[in-house]
Amino acid sequence: MPVIVNQISSPLNANEKDIIEAARKRLGVSPAEIADAHIYKTSLDARKRNNIHYVHSVIFTLKNENKETQLTKKDPQLTYAAPSSFKPVISTNKAEGRVVIAGFGPAGMFCALALAENGYRPLVIERGECIEDRVKSVEGFMKMGVLNEESNIQFGEGGAGTFSDGKLTTRIKDPLCRYVLERMVEFGAPEEILTKAKPHIGTDKLRGVVKGIRERIIALGGEIRFSTQLEDILIDGSHAISADFTGGKEETAALVLAIGHSARNTFEMLYKKGIFMEAKPFSVGARIEHRQTDVDESLYGAYAGSPLLPKGEYQLSHRDKAGRAAYTFCMCPGGMVVPAASEFGGIVTNGMSEFARDGRNANSALVVSVTPDDFGNAPLDGMYFARQIEQRAYQCSGSYKACAVSVGSFLDGKADLDTDIEPTYSLGITAVSPDKIFPPQVTEMMRTGLRVFSGKMKCFGDRRALLCAPETRTSSPVRITRDSETMTSLSCDNLYPCGEGAGYAGGIMSAAVDGLNTALKIMERFAPQ
Repeated sequence: MPVIVNQISSPLNANEKDIIEAARKRLGVSPAEIADAHIYKTSLDARKRNNIHYVHSVIFTLKNENKETQLTKKDPQLTYAAPSSFKPVISTNKAEGRVVIAGFGPAGMFCALALAENGYRPLVIERGECIEDRVKSVEGFMKMGVLNEESNIQFGEGGAGTFSDGKLTTRIKDPLCRYVLERMVEFGAPEEILTKAKPHIGTDKLRGVVKGIRERIIALGGEIRFSTQLEDILIDGSHAISADFTGGKEETAALVLAIGHSARNTFEMLYKKGIFMEAKPFSVGARIEHRQTDVDESLYGAYAGSPLLPKGEYQLSHRDKAGRAAYTFCMCPGGMVVPAASEFGGIVTNGMSEFARDGRNANSALVVSVTPDDFGNAPLDGMYFARQIEQRAYQCSGSYKACAVSVGSFLDGKADLDTDIEPTYSLGITAVSPDKIFPPQVTEMMRTGLRVFSGKMKCFGDRRALLCAPETRTSSPVRITRDSETMTSLSCDNLYPCGEGAGYAGGIMSAAVDGLNTALKIMERFAPQ
């Protein structure tokens, strides 16, 4: 099994040959013993601005497998390369009905892809449009403020992540993460996502990947119906007999709920049907916007602007004594703040960037954690809490213009736009204090976070940086609770809550992996139809 040599440091301008040679010497083998070698992962170490460098992991396949084992046993810094594999166990148990997947974001896509490639013919229903038509709907809102409630930045082929930075980082350690990256490359993603420690794909390239996966599923006999919303489920005892949706009905062997974190009317339908759900913590706040050059200077100092360095990105956090957190989330280097509403009369902001990350500004969510103690313990209380914030912002703005203030104005308790940052939010901004939108525990923690973060990064001390609010769709406020072993709903033995909307993922990668693991459970249980 190939061996990974970790912690190989290199200057910014080192070439691959020199990096591999340094790793070979560290491994202690001769060139003649090597069958193959290449860089496995690369990350940037910018903790000390006078010593910015890259750190690599290099993977070696030796001609003698026994020596690989011997070397790994001797040195704890050497690890085996986990094989990228997806090996389903296919059941022979026939079931009445079809596998129906509600939602075609990362979880639904990878679940459907896995099933289709193993002889199943899943039916996917997606409330939004295919990516070609969805782009037009999104652009119609971004440019003219014409919102399509069924197809927008939240709903449609590819899910909410399709209109984001396309980050492929995750904290989960599931071996299927590598498999997801490899499949994305197969469908057109840049190969560098396989080696970058913080891979991203960008909204522009992600759209092509999404289309390629759709075409593969259809070619294998799967069916995808766009502009089709799950409307009802017929339940007999603890079994989902059929799914009702726009223009049709289907008997269900299994029903996968990959509905995304913004499917509010679907959450309400499930709650009325008696499906067990729980309120869960999430976060709310605003988008903070800086010049990208100011972020780069804060991180890289004299190295800022070097073509050998990536666009600067950060992740900051602070937790108070009571356990409430302020942190940055979904940082978009060279990106834009975008209008991301999915309901009339509510404002939602989000961040998006293309693969090149070449925009003038950087933005990230500056958010504060909220729990049922803030909004109530009923399953849908968090959802209604977020909706109230969005509607309050719309009432303060009088339109879909974002509610905005300069950082200095916000810290002083005012509502001024004393800023030299050119906002990227396409529908415009209007001066509204976050204090009019959020409860005081949120705004006070945002202020605390800004003060703490200013001691970590110079750009966060810039009083003329810009805050655009509200950001409310950080994660699902609901968990559709499932059995940890079977991955089925506690209320329904063939209902599979999956991905972000079910409360079991937090980004493109973790949602895709959850979709694959859901497919594995279905294949273990049911034979192909």
